[in-house]
Amino acid sequence: MSTFNAPKGTFDTLPPASAEFLAVRDTLVAPLRRAGYGYIETPTFEDTTVFARGVGESTDVVAKEMYTFTDRGGRSLTLRPELTAGLMRAFIEHRMYAGALPVKLWSVGSVFRYERPQAGRYRHFTQVDVEALGVDDPALDAEMVALATQGYRDLGLTGFELLLTSLGDETCRPQYRELLVAFLERLDLDADTRARAALNPLRVLDDKRPEVQAQLADAPLMVDHLSDSTRAHYDAVRQHLTDLGVTWTEAPRLVRGLDYYTKTTFEFVHDGLGAQSAIGGGGRYDGLSAALGGPDLSGIGYAVGVDRTLLAIRAEGLDVVTSAGMQAFVVPLGAAAKSFAVRLVGQLRAAGISADTVYGDRGLKGAMKAADRSGATHAVVVGDRDLAEGVAQLRDLRTHEQVAVPLGELLDRVRATVGS
Repeated sequence: MSTFNAPKGTFDTLPPASAEFLAVRDTLVAPLRRAGYGYIETPTFEDTTVFARGVGESTDVVAKEMYTFTDRGGRSLTLRPELTAGLMRAFIEHRMYAGALPVKLWSVGSVFRYERPQAGRYRHFTQVDVEALGVDDPALDAEMVALATQGYRDLGLTGFELLLTSLGDETCRPQYRELLVAFLERLDLDADTRARAALNPLRVLDDKRPEVQAQLADAPLMVDHLSDSTRAHYDAVRQHLTDLGVTWTEAPRLVRGLDYYTKTTFEFVHDGLGAQSAIGGGGRYDGLSAALGGPDLSGIGYAVGVDRTLLAIRAEGLDVVTSAGMQAFVVPLGAAAKSFAVRLVGQLRAAGISADTVYGDRGLKGAMKAADRSGATHAVVVGDRDLAEGVAQLRDLRTHEQVAVPLGELLDRVRATVGS
């Protein structure tokens, strides 16, 4: 009999480890809820043009890594390689810009990129994505960075570093581009790199190959050629971050993997993850709305990799605090007791108690093993004879102490006991 495996470069998140995954995700999201961001969910696939225009044709994501297919109607669709472009499409389509600005949104979902699988890098992964759309305010940039920082701090992480720079805007990027293009023309670059430079010369600065980096030592840097307005913007961002108690490292060569970034750009890296050290990042994108056919409004956002953040937590040897697991496990012995157990479990769950019971034909020994595996702190053991006597046995699975409880008091007694 043949079996199927998950596609290459993907993975399954299974219990009990999935409890840690959920805890990390929820901790990263909690600061967003406190800051008034609203949840948005968009399709897993979009019109391919949304990403080609939004992400940028010079990026590896668009040029090499997208999962694109033609549907039965002849439309070109793509599994989302990131979340921002789809959220911006929804912002425009539903005229969210017509209301109060900024529009603050967050989302969580899988993204898909055809990359070479390696440690810490897969072809599908989960991101927490955050966007504030419609307002260009340095204080909003600082809020974004601070929210991401808070999420990491709340998880107990200490080994991460915030890299920060400004990539300028339309007032200074054209002149800088001319300087960079002139510099790159003098270098010994292969044909593919020159083609990438023709689309977006900034992308060459992100080339990780040592032979290319060696030639870039004296390359002009955007941060040294900012206009007065963009420098004032960047100075204000840094002052707000100082006021918020956020520390950073200036990273003038930082170039994120997506083309839409302008002005404030940032990345979080962790020293315990080796070459694939990024755990999140983002920045401002002044032209993205207009590129997708919307109004000429600014936006800023970031994405945090849940999977990679969990790797960072493990690299630091931290324990993830998960939500309370099973509290009560009902062990029935006999047909009448089974009916009682089903009813009791339903009552406990309705009362807010996590509860379960044994299924299938099992004796006391097998049922108690199931109770232990469930992680419950208490078991309710009840047999047909107990029912006839009007009692059930409430057992503390940690201390093995057991007391008989009248059936009429059982629900309240279990609720009071497992909550202590």
